[in-house]
Amino acid sequence: MVKLSGRCLCRAVSWTYSGPITRRLVCHCESCQRATSSPFTAFVGLDSKHVTWTGEVNHYESSAGTYRGFCPTCGSRLYFRSEKWPNEIHLHTATLDVPEDYTPDAQVVMSERQCWLSKLDDVPKYEGFHVTPTEAEQC
Repeated sequence: MVKLSGRCLCRAVSWTYSGPITRRLVCHCESCQRATSSPFTAFVGLDSKHVTWTGEVNHYESSAGTYRGFCPTCGSRLYFRSEKWPNEIHLHTATLDVPEDYTPDAQVVMSERQCWLSKLDDVPKYEGFHVTPTEAEQC
């Protein structure tokens, strides 16, 4: 049994959990990419009856029987829920209060993975933005 907590960007929505973890996965499907505006999504699968929410969560049915929850104030994506897994909710790990509480144990839908992800180790790395922002040029 684990205890986890998380929140959206603006702190209007938060969640807590105490129970078993059902899965830890990184999803590369196109649907997750588009829903999160990211090349992949990391989830932690939890028993939905043990998740407690504070604040209002909006829900979007992205396909029949599949719902995605988000904060109506800041738009942060919070979860994925599907009738395929009726007792589970998959919370986005980027919302975790302690990100170190997560380590994936599987990557799924690899056929839809963005091909450039395999090249990231070869891309230069910086601690901050590598180009200093400048003021807009004046006409």
